[in-house]
Amino acid sequence: MSATEHEKGHYNDTEQHEHECSCCSCSANENIFCECDEDENEEKAVFAREIKFLSAAALLFVLLLVTEEFYSGSVNGVLLSSAFIVLYLVCGLPVLRSAMRAISKFDIFNEFTLMGAATLSAVAIGEMSEAVGVMLFYRLGEAFQERASSGSRRSIKALLATKPLSARVIKDGELIDVDPKEIVKGDIIQVMPGEMIPIDGIIRSGASDIDSSSMTGESIPVHAIQGDPVHGGTLALDGLLTIEAAGPFEDSTIARMLEMVQNAAARKSPTERFITKFAKWYTPAVFAMASMVAFIPPLTGHGELREWFYRGLVLLVISCPCALVISIPLGYFGGIGSASKRGILVKGANVFDALSKVKTAIFDKTGTLTYGRFKVTKVVTFKDISREDLLKTAASVEVGSTHPVAASIIEAAGETEIDPDALITQSSGKGMILTKGDSVTAAGNAALMRDLGITPEEVSTHGTVVHVMKDSLYMGYIVLQDSLRKESGRAIRELREQGIKEVYMLTGDRDSVARLISDELGLDGYRSELMPEDKVEALMEFCKGETEKTLYVGDGINDGPVLVTSETGIAMGGFGSQVAVEVADAVILDDSPLKVVELLRIARKTRTIVWQNVFMALGVKGVFLIGGAAGIAGLWEAVFADVGVALLAILNATRASKS
Repeated sequence: MSATEHEKGHYNDTEQHEHECSCCSCSANENIFCECDEDENEEKAVFAREIKFLSAAALLFVLLLVTEEFYSGSVNGVLLSSAFIVLYLVCGLPVLRSAMRAISKFDIFNEFTLMGAATLSAVAIGEMSEAVGVMLFYRLGEAFQERASSGSRRSIKALLATKPLSARVIKDGELIDVDPKEIVKGDIIQVMPGEMIPIDGIIRSGASDIDSSSMTGESIPVHAIQGDPVHGGTLALDGLLTIEAAGPFEDSTIARMLEMVQNAAARKSPTERFITKFAKWYTPAVFAMASMVAFIPPLTGHGELREWFYRGLVLLVISCPCALVISIPLGYFGGIGSASKRGILVKGANVFDALSKVKTAIFDKTGTLTYGRFKVTKVVTFKDISREDLLKTAASVEVGSTHPVAASIIEAAGETEIDPDALITQSSGKGMILTKGDSVTAAGNAALMRDLGITPEEVSTHGTVVHVMKDSLYMGYIVLQDSLRKESGRAIRELREQGIKEVYMLTGDRDSVARLISDELGLDGYRSELMPEDKVEALMEFCKGETEKTLYVGDGINDGPVLVTSETGIAMGGFGSQVAVEVADAVILDDSPLKVVELLRIARKTRTIVWQNVFMALGVKGVFLIGGAAGIAGLWEAVFADVGVALLAILNATRASKS
């Protein structure tokens, strides 16, 4: 790869680079999501050309070193020096040009200017071979840094690559290829076997096994038939489907996933913000120290200028904090990518830092610890009202609700007519009310009945109870039962193994139901019969006001306020609630509480790797700074302290993206 090619391939990013460190890996870091369409083969080809160029330059460099060491008496000194200078310019011209561009924008303290200043100064004092060596190994290190750092980004790029590029819409009996962004609610989409489903919708005809591994991390396909919902970004494996679009592309699951993962790049963790501030002061401070080391001792009569000037150059090469500024964001990106592969969308690196402090976990019950799939087990009627009439009356009200209880009642009632003239409203945490003229129908808990002046029947049966009234007449009640998720017990046990000291549950359900589940799971406590606004107060009571150490997990229904109150809010079950997606810090795309444990493990592994890099970089640079000032370390050692440590830190950071 020529110097010009390298400059175009790596160094042009400095024009948009506003970081304290302007190396190519940092620039690639900032444009992480702009690369999702980059051809992987082209990336390999660029790297191969760079390695070939640097190998040829290294071979010539070794020949010049051998000539200088063993045949200097037989070769003209000016000719040998000229050869070193030519090789230096061939290797270093892209770096020097980037340094000049940075200086023209008053960005003085970056790797290009530091490397340029150090090597040019080495040339000036006659250290030709060391100047070439520093520049050659710097270029080699940058090439491997870019190659290694791309691995941390690959899992996120793979997720972005799941964005469907086209869709076939059936219009007037014809198939038309359109951009998924042009799809509107109600459009009929055809999906062939082996194709990606481009939009969220309902299957209108056909059946197929659906591979949702790219979305949820679940490797086992799910069989979907007519009437089943499907999500954009999943794969239809073996059947031809026609799907009715549930809405525009921007509201689809895959579109929201892409937006959330892309936005995660902008949400820096406290650790990242600290390192950014640290780098802003560290590099100029070391630059000043290098200047003092170079000039103060000889000016005060403590040695020769050339000797101390050389030591100052060593400090310049060491001073760039690239190992920190590159590897820390890449470590967090690796963690975000690892979580996304498992169907856990993390909204930013700050979530990982928050999870490291969590000591209390609080779960919603319905749809989180339980399946949220209710079955009607008992119907009790009064005043000669039939079972069918009670169910249909309840269903006529519940059609305005998205709660799992409402869906189960509607299913049990069978076909339900929707009255277009009726007004349906929700009494938060209590139930639903239908009003039509002077007629009032309600279905909900005992508190709703009492609000409407009705005395409900006392019910001792285990399960969730929905009371029904119409026009001041109490009609009866419906009992529904939910079942505990088989993995909930294991999730609670593993949370405790991860260092979570207390686990609680909040629910709007009856106390008898909540107590049964709490005892079965071995929870530290629970609160039952809660309104949505009461959940915030209960959470504050459980965590004793220390919300920064609290994790809340809910299915998103009526959970908005409490998700915001806790330091880390996790919405389970995908994108059922738009509010939950907006306010939650992480979204689990399937319904397994075990994913909460996985998220904690990923967060803690990521944080461990990040701090390993911090201590390694500062420790090694500190040792070499002292060695350089003392005259023990030369420019060769300085190259390792800068480029070598940065490369080691990046390789360590890529572990965050692995299982």
